[in-house]
Amino acid sequence: MQLAELKALYDQDFAVWAEKTAQLLESRQFNLLDLPNLIEEVRDLSKRELDRLLSSLRLILHHLLKWQYQPVLRSTSRENTIYRERLNIQSYLEDSSSLKRYLEPESIGKVYRLARLEAIKETRLAQEVFPVDCPYKIEQILDLEFLP
Repeated sequence: MQLAELKALYDQDFAVWAEKTAQLLESRQFNLLDLPNLIEEVRDLSKRELDRLLSSLRLILHHLLKWQYQPVLRSTSRENTIYRERLNIQSYLEDSSSLKRYLEPESIGKVYRLARLEAIKETRLAQEVFPVDCPYKIEQILDLEFLP
């Protein structure tokens, strides 16, 4: 396979491009690699890991807010979602411990603002009901047993 063919595959059939790229790496045919796209994909891998972590964090915060401020609508489904996403975060951190730096107050604050907006929209409660700043410590957010 020629480099031009591999580059064309990237836009035509990503799965085939990835398989061919892996074969070229295994056979150490580095001169045939589609380096610009390969570099882009490797960079995207770390972004995807971060996105998964922040998505789980946002979902936990969203559901904790609903749990706390809509007690009559508490359900095992909501509780299970919180639990599952906490387990997901544990898994992400085991696989990529460098992601822990995104569990600092500044990052949590950014994610909380989005979770708060979602909770306001979904619950139709007044925005004043929900604290402007995250009311939960990271230890509580990640604690498998914590519910406010």
